[in-house]
Amino acid sequence: MSGSTDEIENLIALMAKLPGLGPRSARRAVLHLIRKRALLLTPLADTMSQVAISARECLNCGNVGTSEICDICEDPKRATGELCVVEDVADLWAMERSGVFKGRYHVLGGTLSALDSVGPNELRIPRLLDRVISEDISEVIMALNATVDGQTTAHYIADQLQSQVRLTSLAQGVPIGGELDYLDDGTITAALRARKEI
Repeated sequence: MSGSTDEIENLIALMAKLPGLGPRSARRAVLHLIRKRALLLTPLADTMSQVAISARECLNCGNVGTSEICDICEDPKRATGELCVVEDVADLWAMERSGVFKGRYHVLGGTLSALDSVGPNELRIPRLLDRVISEDISEVIMALNATVDGQTTAHYIADQLQSQVRLTSLAQGVPIGGELDYLDDGTITAALRARKEI
């Protein structure tokens, strides 16, 4: 590659590191951005530069925003006594998209994993335990992924908070609109075990 295209190749290489983009997708995206320079590339570069400076984790819950305490934690209407515990910010954003939950969140920043040497102090579990007391939390909703590490983390937190608050978890099973032949065995098993009267 000639020196005149080094910057473009560097941009493609960086884009290829993004989730969901491989080298070919990154190349197509970069070519599209270059073709739409005024409409897309320049505003995107400006916005990315601003976000690189201003983005930060909420000191309270771990959400991502532009202030030290996020809008959700600052909102007095969210002080319902319900705290939804999620693995990462993407899970928080997914819950918010649904518009169903009106309480506050706590982002753990991962799950417990003996294989990866991730213990409670590597996550935001101590902060969670403090928040339950300081924010007068009455219910902790465990919205962790139904993986071995997710379930291990949920059980650990439940042990720590036993008899302090009401502990609940999201129901698991067949998603709305789901077809059985597209579901994995674990989902079908969980759905069958959690069946209810019609």
